[in-house]
Amino acid sequence: MAAPHFLVHEKNDSVGVVVVEGVKKGQMLTGWVMQGNKTIKMKCLHAIPIGHKIALSAVKTGNTIIKYGHDIGKCVAAIKKGGHVHTQNLKTKRW
Repeated sequence: MAAPHFLVHEKNDSVGVVVVEGVKKGQMLTGWVMQGNKTIKMKCLHAIPIGHKIALSAVKTGNTIIKYGHDIGKCVAAIKKGGHVHTQNLKTKRW
C-alpha cells in the first residue's frame, strides 16, 4: 500500500485524520482503517489541512462524531461524505 492520505483507527469512526500536506478539493484520497487493516478510497470535497478531519460518511446535524473510537462532539451543521470536519460543523458536548 502507498502511504495513506488519512488514518482511521476504528471501523466505527465517523472521521479520518488527514496525515499529509496539500490535500486539495476534488482529490481522490486513500485512507487506512487500522482496525482490520483495510484501505478505503474517497473523494475529498474541500481542501483539508494536515491534522484536520474528513467525514467518512454523511453526518446529520445533532449526530455524534466518533474519532479514534471516542465521542469527540456533535455535528452542528450537516456534513457530506468527504467533507472537512472542524470547528465550523463540530462542537464539543462539554459546554
